[in-house]
Amino acid sequence: MADKAAARHSFTDPGFVLVDKPQGWTSHDVVGRTRRVLGTRKVGHSGTLDPLATGLLILGVNRSTRLLGYLTGADKEYVSDIRLGIGTHSDDADGDVVTTTDASHVTKAHIEEALTAFRGTISQVPSSVSAIKVDGRRAHERVRAGEDVSLPPRDVTIYECELLDFTPGTHPDIRIRVKCSSGTYIRSIARDLGVALGVGGHVRTLRRTQVGQFKVEEAVDIESFTETPIVQTPASIVSRLFETLELTSEEVTEVSFGRQIQGRNFATADLGAVLSSSGEFLALYKNAGTAISPVAVFA
Repeated sequence: MADKAAARHSFTDPGFVLVDKPQGWTSHDVVGRTRRVLGTRKVGHSGTLDPLATGLLILGVNRSTRLLGYLTGADKEYVSDIRLGIGTHSDDADGDVVTTTDASHVTKAHIEEALTAFRGTISQVPSSVSAIKVDGRRAHERVRAGEDVSLPPRDVTIYECELLDFTPGTHPDIRIRVKCSSGTYIRSIARDLGVALGVGGHVRTLRRTQVGQFKVEEAVDIESFTETPIVQTPASIVSRLFETLELTSEEVTEVSFGRQIQGRNFATADLGAVLSSSGEFLALYKNAGTAISPVAVFA
């Protein structure tokens, strides 16, 4: 695979790659493979997925990496399998077991009732093995080095939290779907749901199914991408993130000099994307009175 990737010409255009990350790969692994396949160092992603997790990872290539920040803060959707009655130090299946409880008395009705507390704006303590930085180092790096890490709670918003499946037993298995704000930790929901039920719990599987308007069904698996690289144009992505304005040839020239465009405004938001008459993405602009002003020029 690596030899084939190295033999390709260097990819220099901006663009995006939607990958369905496999289990066992880090997000950095996916970035590294993409760099080799496209022959460019300028690849980044819009939000980390743990090795345990699968699902949608959006990569920016070359100049498009500058747009990733607008995707990082987008709402997310996840589907997760959770095992009740067993708590782990990492709140997922990769961690050491720290508590074991007979949870055979827990019913579907108990879970449905407990899940009501996980809807709306809630205060959540991230898992100690998260990627949050503590004094310049990732929390999970400090934990692996033997340090005790305690992270402060943060407010997150859970738009939907739905029980999809329930398998009773000594250690019941459940499946939930969560639509949430950026920064929400599903492992923390599993842990806190287990605490609410008095039995503990941890994530067994986690799949990111949506980022903003982008769904995992649109993504390609990494092996298929290696064989046949598919890079989406910036315009195809920004048109789903922002209101767009099509410019005249004279206005396109103004954009190339980083100038205001007079007599134009975005109708639905203060920030939007400007395109050429042929549909090429040129820049992000913002409303400025009776004109729009450049925020980031890509032309």
